[in-house]
Amino acid sequence: GNSQLLQTVLHHLKIVAPTETSVLILGESGTGKEKIAELIHQFSGRNAKPMVKINCAALPATLIESVLFGHERGAFTGATEKRIGKFEQADKGTIFLDEIGEMPLELQVKLLRVLQEKEIERIGASSTIKIDVRIIAATNRNLEKEVAEGRFRMDLYYRLRVFPLVLPALKNRREDIHLLAYHFMEIYNRKAGRSIKTIAPKVMDAFMKYDWPGNIRELEHTLETAVLLNEGHTINHVILPGMTEPKTDNNKVKTIEENEREHIINVLELCNGRIFGKGGAAEMLGMNVSTLNSRIKKLGIDKTRS
Repeated sequence: GNSQLLQTVLHHLKIVAPTETSVLILGESGTGKEKIAELIHQFSGRNAKPMVKINCAALPATLIESVLFGHERGAFTGATEKRIGKFEQADKGTIFLDEIGEMPLELQVKLLRVLQEKEIERIGASSTIKIDVRIIAATNRNLEKEVAEGRFRMDLYYRLRVFPLVLPALKNRREDIHLLAYHFMEIYNRKAGRSIKTIAPKVMDAFMKYDWPGNIRELEHTLETAVLLNEGHTINHVILPGMTEPKTDNNKVKTIEENEREHIINVLELCNGRIFGKGGAAEMLGMNVSTLNSRIKKLGIDKTRS
């Protein structure tokens, strides 16, 4: 991208990447936090060693400690063999803690100890293991608010927030939309074996006017769908909220909720009703699964019909 906001982020990235400093990446869902983390690792002195990624929101609270720190055989019911945790796997490399704001409070204490002592203790072990990892964390939450409301430890927050990188929402860097749209068009052209050359002006105009609540991820999935659905060499049609017929049968203007409901139903149909996982409706819409389920319930959408 060419926007000044993104160029500032990339400038700061180049400054911090070669150091050992902990980085906290902040930004809305779909702004590219994982990609930025990968670039930090790539430009660091640890790039020959592993980068281990953990999505804290995707792990059950009962398993997250075992996943992060490992366990000894027989440490608990079902622990039939020793498990090496993610921190040990990342030794001499980088560990990326995505959605750090979702980490349970009781585990935040243990993570803080790891950051302070640079050692971990497997569940069921009688000794600690020294580790050497660089920490990159990311969240779409306002961690200062989480701290104020008692859901995130202040001491851990300041340990992680040594060097914050704030990623701009796509609506605040609209000058990059044209470049990104063609970038994703080319990617999905190759994947789908298509030969689309251009994006129609009316479609690009709609892209520029749309606020992209799901950010870059939503734009990417919009282009993936468009490449599959459009015939010929031009993208003439896309599915975006507000691009459906704005009038009902009695000429009443649709409400925002009616448009949102229709858009979610369209996406659910594209995903065959699947919400979770890669290519699911939550990912396509750039929303957390819990947020999408909440909207589906509020809007009275029947998931079984999708």
